[in-house]
Amino acid sequence: MMSKQDYYQTLGVSKSASKEELKKAYRKLAMQYHPDRNQGDKEAEKKFKEINEAYEILKDDDKKAAYDRFGHSAFQNGGGGGAGSRGNGGGFDYSGDFSDLNDLFGGIFNEFMGGGARTASRDIGRGSDLRYNLSISLEEAYSGAKQNIKYKTAVKCETCSGKGSKSGNVANCSTCNGSGRIRAQQGFFTVERTCHTCSGTGKIIKDPCTSCRGEGRVIKEKTILVNIPAGVEDGMRIRVANEGEAGLRNAPSGDLYIFVSVKNHKFFEREGYQLFCSIPIKMTTAALGGVLEVPTLDGKSAKITIPQGTQSGTQFRLKGKGMPIMKTPGHGDLIVKVIVEIPVKLSKKQKELLEEFEKENSSGCNPQTESFFAKVKGLWDDLKS
Repeated sequence: MMSKQDYYQTLGVSKSASKEELKKAYRKLAMQYHPDRNQGDKEAEKKFKEINEAYEILKDDDKKAAYDRFGHSAFQNGGGGGAGSRGNGGGFDYSGDFSDLNDLFGGIFNEFMGGGARTASRDIGRGSDLRYNLSISLEEAYSGAKQNIKYKTAVKCETCSGKGSKSGNVANCSTCNGSGRIRAQQGFFTVERTCHTCSGTGKIIKDPCTSCRGEGRVIKEKTILVNIPAGVEDGMRIRVANEGEAGLRNAPSGDLYIFVSVKNHKFFEREGYQLFCSIPIKMTTAALGGVLEVPTLDGKSAKITIPQGTQSGTQFRLKGKGMPIMKTPGHGDLIVKVIVEIPVKLSKKQKELLEEFEKENSSGCNPQTESFFAKVKGLWDDLKS
């Protein structure tokens, strides 16, 4: 029988390597020889098992000490081998720290383990995150707002103070023996799942609370005050920590996510932190010039000087009159487009004045019109020739 390779040689480290050096070497090799990256490669699969077996022994202080003293013989004949020594029909049985592999292949292990090792240690019974859709006006988005919102969710049971038990009497779950996890074989992997009997808590309530039936939480309507920051944009998400569903038997609560939608405004349009509006002006104002007063979202107004000969569609920029820029003291700009309005329903006198104006209209008064028809005349001349 071929002898096993030295564990230190397997990981490519010296006997004096620190835990951090061992972990770094393991991660690099595990990434290189992982079966998902080497599908159908039996040698890579074998190497992957050897790497995990070596790391399983060397990362544990007691096992490492036994290996340094007795070598591989320390784990033979029931001595407690590593991950690859138990024999499971060719499958990979990883009984060590799942976070090592979860850091490397989070997506793979999350699928099999219902959220990865993180849930096994910190999130057992954690309440679900909740979503709340909140619609606000553009004025509220501009100035910011405080709003009371109501929603139904699971909250801590007041009868048992969230314990789930009348007396606090609990026992270890018989399904998982108090570990909160159940091992199962799935193809190449032996993985762990949250125990369905105790929901991962490892405990069973002997005398459940009559109000919450042992869950430590009940469904009620909840009201909280939400702060909407000035400058919030349509579709933005606001996280309110610990205001989601209450956890199972005093486990951490989930978070509340508020999705903000900003209603359309009858006058202003928004693009990011810029505001836009269109304002009609009289033909005489456009021709002779004047002053235009523009409303702003802060409830005040701003003035724009209209130069003589302003054309329809001309834009004017009002600095700092747009939306607040979140987490800064600054504001965007307000862009005002003027639309020159042609008078309708003219009186006899107005018609006479306009006809007189047209007679007095000299070259250069309408440069765009004159330029256009000059080009058209040139086109006709080219066609005739």
